[in-house]
Amino acid sequence: MTGLIDVNVTLSRWPFRRLRGDETSALVNKLREHHVVQAWAGTFDGLLHKDISSANARLAEECHAHGRGILLPFGSINPTLPDWEEDLRRCHEVHKMRGIRLHPNYHGYRLGEPIFAKLLAAAADRGLIVQLAVLMEDKRTQHPLLQIAPVDLGPLPELIKQKPGIRLVLLNSLQVIRGDLLLRLVANEQVFFETACLEGLGGIGKLIEQIYARKLLFGSHAPLFYFESALLKLKESVLDESTRKAISAENARRLVL
Repeated sequence: MTGLIDVNVTLSRWPFRRLRGDETSALVNKLREHHVVQAWAGTFDGLLHKDISSANARLAEECHAHGRGILLPFGSINPTLPDWEEDLRRCHEVHKMRGIRLHPNYHGYRLGEPIFAKLLAAAADRGLIVQLAVLMEDKRTQHPLLQIAPVDLGPLPELIKQKPGIRLVLLNSLQVIRGDLLLRLVANEQVFFETACLEGLGGIGKLIEQIYARKLLFGSHAPLFYFESALLKLKESVLDESTRKAISAENARRLVL
């Protein structure tokens, strides 16, 4: 497996425990070991920190100092905080980021609220990819004082229709999206999915019976999840070579151009 693009890694410290690979240099070494040529990186600081500007500045610096050409920073935006528009501007103009990462369930807003539509429009105007993290960890492993439900994606299909310029990647979503909602999201050419939370033997092969292969990206959710687990999902699924290459890197490469 060569030339992977991982669209779902995160830097800094997970708030509840130390993780193997939560030092940027160690994570980069792990990615290089498995032939990752590019990784889209958010920051754990974006979950609970109120000083988002500083969190994004640290993310950009870590990617520059330790990424060795692999890490692409995706800054956090919390639209419930004052001056979030300035945080968005700095991500785009100062740090030259290709996209942003959103955590509505940690930041306390719903997708049906006007502020989310405003944020999507602002990101589309700047040509930024939007990554929306549906969840970060299984509810069974969450700290008892911080029980965070997955993001309710119900309003998303209709909302996306009104934002023709947006490119939206749903992170950690395939554990919770099912049935009609999945089909409605798949039908929109602006919405993409990644593999980190996909479960079951031969899961990718089964999934592309419902999702066009061109809409599926490789994601590991490292270091919160083991990178090798994500890689095994790709290796053990029965895929033809063109589909494997598309999911491994080509779809992400087209999206980030």
